[in-house]
Amino acid sequence: MLFNLTVLLGTLVAMEGVGTLAHKYIMHGWGWWLHRSHHEPQLGMLETNDLYLVALGLIATALIALGKAGHAPLQWVGAGVAGYGVLYVLAHDGFFHRHWPRKPRPVNRYLKRLHRAHRLHHAVKGRTGSVSFGFFYAPPLKVLKRQLQARVPRDRG
Repeated sequence: MLFNLTVLLGTLVAMEGVGTLAHKYIMHGWGWWLHRSHHEPQLGMLETNDLYLVALGLIATALIALGKAGHAPLQWVGAGVAGYGVLYVLAHDGFFHRHWPRKPRPVNRYLKRLHRAHRLHHAVKGRTGSVSFGFFYAPPLKVLKRQLQARVPRDRG
């Protein structure tokens, strides 16, 4: 039981790294055609970017099924992947983009930093020049601002 819990929690932590890399190199790379909808004005409840969450759900389901079929640790890896997806929906869609009826506001330093980092990520239009690709970790704000200033072209007026 302790091993299973360790695998589950380890997967949740590792998924932040996987999510950060996927966001930076897939969503803002060759998969921009799906992710673009997330950086444009919202027209409805769903966007093509949500297909990434569907893919994550299919991966989690496949891992859980493989675990149930005899490869026990994969069941807990799949549960960690699914848990990360749930946390992502709650935090990202609910907290950052306020797609829920109640509009929560950041109340502590960690949540405020995460919220500001996410706003800085969306401050750049288009797929290049963004900062902070993580969902639950954000570098200190001064680091993000320095990165953003280095990436935004200066007006040479």
